[in-house]
Amino acid sequence: MSDPAPRSRSELKHASQNSKGNLPRLLLVVLVVLVLAAGLISWRLLSHHSSPAPSVSAAPTTTTVPPTTTSTTQAPGPGFVRGAVTAVGDSVMVDYQIPLQSAIPGITVSAGVSRQWNEGEAILSQLKAQNQLGATVVVGLGTNGPITAQDFDQMMSILSGASRVVFVNTHVDQPWQDPNNAVLAAGVKRYPNTTLVDWNTLAAANPSWFGSDGTHLGISGPGTQEVAAAIAAAVSGASTSQG
Repeated sequence: MSDPAPRSRSELKHASQNSKGNLPRLLLVVLVVLVLAAGLISWRLLSHHSSPAPSVSAAPTTTTVPPTTTSTTQAPGPGFVRGAVTAVGDSVMVDYQIPLQSAIPGITVSAGVSRQWNEGEAILSQLKAQNQLGATVVVGLGTNGPITAQDFDQMMSILSGASRVVFVNTHVDQPWQDPNNAVLAAGVKRYPNTTLVDWNTLAAANPSWFGSDGTHLGISGPGTQEVAAAIAAAVSGASTSQG
């Protein structure tokens, strides 16, 4: 096979000019590619930095709600002191006053010889008017004379608003003993916040506790401790008797 014929000078010059004309086009293409690549890289970088940071959930807030407590004891009305105990009685209460104060610490006792029912009402009315009457009231009256259902209702009218009223029935060698005790037993059945301490039954079963009159107790004798304990139980609600 024979070699191709050598090109003429004009042909070589034309080929050289074509090669020089293609070079700017190639450079332009490379430049465009580089610009596009740089633009793509810049867009990605900007996109990355402008993206919102992932949200971080705040720690949950715990609100402590104090427990609600509910009391089953009705709040005392005006004139009564919450948590306090007041006792009003006659000469029999004088006999057991010291054991009663030991059995119910902080109790206020007003006891007097020959005290009548209406005198006790006056004392309780005055204490209530002075806002000094305990929300729990102990009534130990009836030894010195007869009482009626109206007397009982009058007493409860004065003690309206008390949380609890404890009545101590009578043990006395007098004709009004049983009628008075019947009035007290019937009265506590009409008022839900009242309690009866059946002192008469306990006393009748223990005649050795008493002096010659069969009514008054020996000071600091066993009978005083027993009646004080019975009243304290009624005040706390641990043991009650309602006739």
